[in-house]
Amino acid sequence: MFESLTSRLTGIFSDLRQKGLLSEENIDVVLREIRMAFLEADVNFNVAKKFIEKVREKLIGVQKAAHLDPSQQVIKAVKEELIDLMGVKSAPFKRVEFGPTVILLVGLQGSGKTTTAAKVAKSFKEKGMRVLLVPADLARPAAVKQLKVLSQQAEVDFFDPIDFKSPVPLVKHALEDGKKGHYDYCIIDSSGRLSDDDDLMEELQEIHEISDPDESILVVDSMAGQDAVSVGESFSNRIDLTGVIFTKFDGDSRGGAVLSIRSITNLPVRFVGVGEKIADIEAFDPEKMASRILGMGDIFSLIEKAEASVPIENMEKFSDDVFNLQTMKEQLKQMKKVGSINDMLSSLPGVPSKIKDVDFDEKQIYRNIAIIDSMTPKERISPEIIKGSRRKRIANGSGVLVQDVNRLLKQFIQTRKIMGKFSKAKNKDKLGFVKKMFKS
Repeated sequence: MFESLTSRLTGIFSDLRQKGLLSEENIDVVLREIRMAFLEADVNFNVAKKFIEKVREKLIGVQKAAHLDPSQQVIKAVKEELIDLMGVKSAPFKRVEFGPTVILLVGLQGSGKTTTAAKVAKSFKEKGMRVLLVPADLARPAAVKQLKVLSQQAEVDFFDPIDFKSPVPLVKHALEDGKKGHYDYCIIDSSGRLSDDDDLMEELQEIHEISDPDESILVVDSMAGQDAVSVGESFSNRIDLTGVIFTKFDGDSRGGAVLSIRSITNLPVRFVGVGEKIADIEAFDPEKMASRILGMGDIFSLIEKAEASVPIENMEKFSDDVFNLQTMKEQLKQMKKVGSINDMLSSLPGVPSKIKDVDFDEKQIYRNIAIIDSMTPKERISPEIIKGSRRKRIANGSGVLVQDVNRLLKQFIQTRKIMGKFSKAKNKDKLGFVKKMFKS
């Protein structure tokens, strides 16, 4: 996400570091390059123009701060305006005091509404909420079946539409069940429709009227580019939208639509889909996203993911005396839940793009687990007894080379040292310790 824009901006800021002073001439050149970078990233022309004007206002007449080089001054101004452009603060969904909160998902065909409905439901479920998924896409029978399967994966309830031929009475009865069942959220998956199809848009207006949703969310494919903005405007003319969710966000290297849509439609981005798995959805945070765009990483999101998979209190037990190959195996299995190596690298500040672009072998984690599985219980607890003949046996048992076993044992020794230091750190210092690990 934003790879092309981040790469361009990083190059611009790098060139700026060679400048001794931030003159008006330098500002003109830099802002021209930033504007071109925005346009190449498919940012709306008027949005890019207004953005540059605001950054210029911040920079013109500003004296060179003693502790900031020219690039840092520009980065500071650009980051502030990026955050303002995307909404300043994250915009969580409403939560009504009585009865279920009703969320209506709308959008074009193929935008990913059905999968998004399940992903949002899963995120609520993980917060202890009771969720009912309502399949209002009766025009596509496969959509009903798909949502039912996804509801099982998300471990939330599903309203069976078997007795209904029209989505309007279906939605009415589903919401009545939602009230009786004391659900926290009812999420309505409407059918995809073109904004110029009057019959389908009238049906959507009826669904909107009968459901009286607390949130009406437009689901848009990130790959649609500037068409996403046009879709937002068209749907806004028919119903009152309250936000946007971008799907396939991880596959869009430009990201211009995300930067443009709020400025044009005044709709906040609520979530972004970042993968195919049901858990691959993130709340949209303008400040964190601005850091990603500027190549500053998003280490706090990475730490949040890690804590969700491996609660930090679970790491308390690891010390240089307790940490062994069995616990290392457990950590390798948890590591797969955090995300791919490339995703983790993209969240780290200061990692060169050429390293982020390397296609890391994710299968190495599975190979390491296989190596540990080929050890005896005694070897896992006391790895120092694993000498030449044992290493050869373990390699044969796991289908790898002896060099792979040697490499794993070396990694284990290094990891045990780190975990020992972590366990000895005071509670208030643990987050700082993790961040220091990423910096070193």
